[in-house]
Amino acid sequence: MTSTALSAPAGRARRRSPTRRRHSAPLTIAMLAALAYFLLPLFWLVVASTKSTQDLFTTFGLWFSRTPQLLANIGSTFAHDDGIFAHWLLNTVVYAVVSAFGAALLAAAGGYGFAKFRFRGDRAAFNLVLGAIMVPTTALAIPTYLLFAKVELVNTPWAVILPSLVSPFGLYLMRIYAHDAIPDSILEAARIDGAGEAKIFFQIAMRLLAPGLVTVVLFTLVTTWNNYFLPLIMLNDPNLYPVTVGLASWASQAVGGGAGANSDMLALVVTGSMLSVIPLVVAFLLLQRYWQSGLTTGGVKQ
Repeated sequence: MTSTALSAPAGRARRRSPTRRRHSAPLTIAMLAALAYFLLPLFWLVVASTKSTQDLFTTFGLWFSRTPQLLANIGSTFAHDDGIFAHWLLNTVVYAVVSAFGAALLAAAGGYGFAKFRFRGDRAAFNLVLGAIMVPTTALAIPTYLLFAKVELVNTPWAVILPSLVSPFGLYLMRIYAHDAIPDSILEAARIDGAGEAKIFFQIAMRLLAPGLVTVVLFTLVTTWNNYFLPLIMLNDPNLYPVTVGLASWASQAVGGGAGANSDMLALVVTGSMLSVIPLVVAFLLLQRYWQSGLTTGGVKQ
């Protein structure tokens, strides 16, 4: 093969590279626009949490005021109403963490079962799970409330935790992940060695499913942390509120009509919203490696 033939592909690649750069420019602009769309509200939230209520209306919304008072706002948020914001934050952590790990465990067990066992009606059952993904959770809120009212679980933490344990998308993701991540040869070897199915699942399968488990944990954590409608209809006691419902009650006091309105609470609502975002950001930063690998495996077409 001559040097001319070897250099021809390289020459064609060099000739194509300016075109590729021109085609990538609109994609880069679109990506930057999407990045600004998602980060701009977060930036506004950080900026607004450094302002007093008066500065929220009298200064430029996307920049800091001359007298930032972030620490003062944080102190006022935690001190207001005998420190109930910290109680709401703790409730949210309990609801989200228990729901996330419980939903991940159930999704792992269900996904492992669908992926590695064959039984009568398995396809129909899995198709039912896929159908459940399309049902919006808000459509199930009222039936769930009526069901929990029958068993007297309304206005208890279980009214928020138990519905959050059911994750059809998590089960679907774990089924796809288990199919590729757990070789059948390992399961057969464990059975030959005398290991029971429970031991195989908890000591072998769960280790191999770790990235997928983290993905389901993060999905459920975010969903439960941001859940508003379900706790709103399930809980009547302010001491049981998650931070979403609690901040909504403060916002209604701040902007509601009548003599009881207190506009000074707007700064507390904004600061509380900023504080409630921080745990989710930390969770994503710590677990993003597992999150990405879990999503990649879940997106593989079988």
